[in-house]
Amino acid sequence: AQDVVLLKLVGINPVVVHGGGPQIAIMLERLNIESRFIDGLRVTDTATIEVVEMVLSGTINKQIVSTINAAGGTAVGLSGKDGKLLEAQRLVLDSGDDLGFVGEPARVNIGVLESFEQSHIIPVVAPIGIGPEGETYNINADTAAGAIAEAMGAERLLLLTDVAGVLDGDGELAPKLTAAEAKKLIEGGVIEGGMIPKVETCLNAIEGGVGGAVIIDGRVPHAILLELFTEHGAGTLIEPGTEPG
Repeated sequence: AQDVVLLKLVGINPVVVHGGGPQIAIMLERLNIESRFIDGLRVTDTATIEVVEMVLSGTINKQIVSTINAAGGTAVGLSGKDGKLLEAQRLVLDSGDDLGFVGEPARVNIGVLESFEQSHIIPVVAPIGIGPEGETYNINADTAAGAIAEAMGAERLLLLTDVAGVLDGDGELAPKLTAAEAKKLIEGGVIEGGMIPKVETCLNAIEGGVGGAVIIDGRVPHAILLELFTEHGAGTLIEPGTEPG
């Protein structure tokens, strides 16, 4: 939160996008709503999406807003429904399985975020989208952040995680990769599991015009500042290009 406030003070315009999977799971368990997963994605029925929206747009969003405000900033919480920021469509799996109210961005209306750029306000976005019939969709937070970064032509997309970054074939941290190198590591099985969708989000953002995407170890104090303002950074930077980084 301190890092985000500092970025705003020095003239950078951060947009914070958050998830909340663990907190959603806790609340669903508390309410005795059973969770079912397909390919690692939560099947989201009518009862579940109500809880998802409550946790993401309510509890977590306002906790982050309060934390940034306590650090000296002025944060305002939004969901993708506000100003139709995130218009969504139902996510269709290759297998044909139906996940219910799980969506993916169809259109990002950045006007609501651009209005904050000339102000002192830091927007904090919950990844809840609105469908063509007004239905509510749960969008993966990384996917939502990537779509917003692409729509805004952001210089950097920062994905905060609880790992050091992308590891190479020797198990060492790769501080910098080109898009081509990242694709080769996925194809070769070096990048696997939950890291694949994060890297693919980075690649999609770069192909959409984002200057660079970084998978950052959020456990490192001031990781955001280290990444943006030091030579060595704090994770793995993925940049456009076909040549080795």
